Amino acid sequence: MVNWRELLEPIAAWFRSLGLPEAITHWGHPLMMAIVVFVMGSFVALAGWRGRLVEDKDAAIKSRSDHRKLAPWLFFFLAAGYTGGVLSLVMQRQPILESPHFLTGSIVLLLLVVNGAISLSGFAGNKAILRTIHAYLGSTAISILFLHALLGFKLATSF
Repeated sequence: MVNWRELLEPIAAWFRSLGLPEAITHWGHPLMMAIVVFVMGSFVALAGWRGRLVEDKDAAIKSRSDHRKLAPWLFFFLAAGYTGGVLSLVMQRQPILESPHFLTGSIVLLLLVVNGAISLSGFAGNKAILRTIHAYLGSTAISILFLHALLGFKLATSF
């Protein structure tokens, strides 16, 4: 079994050596991820739903295009933030891979990988059922991200 703390400690020690203020080490991840989740995540989800529901064809096309362009970036920032959050906990010598915050983050990334695969498949020939699954799976991921943020705030204020 991999000891992630032991593996990440040299990287954490290097970041600690930079002398970053404790407030940045402690609150940097939550602040940056709150922006990603609440601003970018909400926009990506809204654009996806607008692309499905809006009556104006041009507006629907623009919304689908916005969703298609930004959703991969959202996943990238969430995956990077996931990694950064674990590293932040190692830097602060806190437990890792144990909290409900870690669990919800892992679930969200898994849901988004599945959702991305559905999209990259071309919805298996543009099947309506896969487009519907994609929409609801993405909405579930965003909803879990909001819970994830609350759990993260609780975690950050516990130490």
